[in-house]
Amino acid sequence: MRPRVYTLTCIAAVCLSGLTMTADDIADHAHALHFSSIVIDTHADTTQRLLDGKFDIGERHSDGHIDIPRMREGGLNAQFFSIWMSGKITGATAVQKSLDQIDDIRAMVRKHPNDMMLAVTAGDVRRAHAQGKIAVLMGMEGGHMIANDLGVLRMYSALGVRYMTLTHFYNNDWADSSTDTPAHNGLTDFGKDVVREMNRLGMLVDISHVSDKTFHDALEVSKAPILASHSSSRALDNHPRNMTDEMAKALAAKGGVVQINYERSYLSQEYNDKFKANAGDISRLEEKFKKECGDDAECIMKAQTNFVQQLVTDGKLPHVSWERIVDHIDHFVKLVGPDHVGLGSDFDGADMPEGLEDASKLPKITEALVRKGYSDADIRKILGGNTLRVMEQAEAVSRELNAQQ
Repeated sequence: MRPRVYTLTCIAAVCLSGLTMTADDIADHAHALHFSSIVIDTHADTTQRLLDGKFDIGERHSDGHIDIPRMREGGLNAQFFSIWMSGKITGATAVQKSLDQIDDIRAMVRKHPNDMMLAVTAGDVRRAHAQGKIAVLMGMEGGHMIANDLGVLRMYSALGVRYMTLTHFYNNDWADSSTDTPAHNGLTDFGKDVVREMNRLGMLVDISHVSDKTFHDALEVSKAPILASHSSSRALDNHPRNMTDEMAKALAAKGGVVQINYERSYLSQEYNDKFKANAGDISRLEEKFKKECGDDAECIMKAQTNFVQQLVTDGKLPHVSWERIVDHIDHFVKLVGPDHVGLGSDFDGADMPEGLEDASKLPKITEALVRKGYSDADIRKILGGNTLRVMEQAEAVSRELNAQQ
């Protein structure tokens, strides 16, 4: 279905309830719609800022993309915080670092009980919204962090992790990444067991970062809809981190959702091409700054941001407008319908397009969709409803599988 089917035709305006809306009316309507919706972002790397104990998410900051004041200003009321480290960190060290990050997120919520609530189910997200709190969820970015142990996966689930990205930039021992040389032809037998156990646990299977073959293997094995937590359209920007139209159709056919990534390299083909010409593969930038930053992920991210901004200042990279986000949303909605698209910014882990520099700017997306003629119901789905639906379906599959045992 396409959103324009549900919209009356007007000239240079939008119609609502038989009345022509002025530009101010449209802006007011979009504002009211946005701030009455559950707005869910499925991927932010803000966790890395918590690690040194100095960052307080309750204060407004002049750098980065997320803090409570800017989330409130942008109507962002549910956020998946990523548990992440380089795919080169494995085994017991990866497990310990993962537990440290989970503990930091939980401590963040305890420190701000009036603003935040830990959420592990779709029902929790709805309760947090009803109480005027930001729902804090956790997603694990890279299967290397389970150390090839389903028991570790179960531990993460018990601690509240609600999705796991099967790979990151590198292959792990049981799955191929989109930005590495294939080693397993997709998922190994153990990798398929990981997907099955995630279904039983009610954890969403996230296929952002995985190879195309890993995607198709995961889709075939999973009994629950799967998620692309932060990917955009390969038809608009031919980057392996993005999804082809074929993949998006297959994902949607099984009820899944693709969450649009705001990273400039995944939004603009021109930017992607010039980035590769001037700096190489964005997925290898962490290697570039390893010497000066070591394993300090926040240091790497800041160095990357400064490096990229200098390339833009020097005219070596083009400007990318926030409107490209809307182009990718619109492409997928026209392709697979409004029930299968959402928002996965990559805040605090990627370079944002101009005009959407942080979470406070999110209402721009809602207003742009209103101006395109999207119905209120479809916009609410894109802002968060689709993610809640997938969570609920994964929870239902989990109950069913556990009842069979």
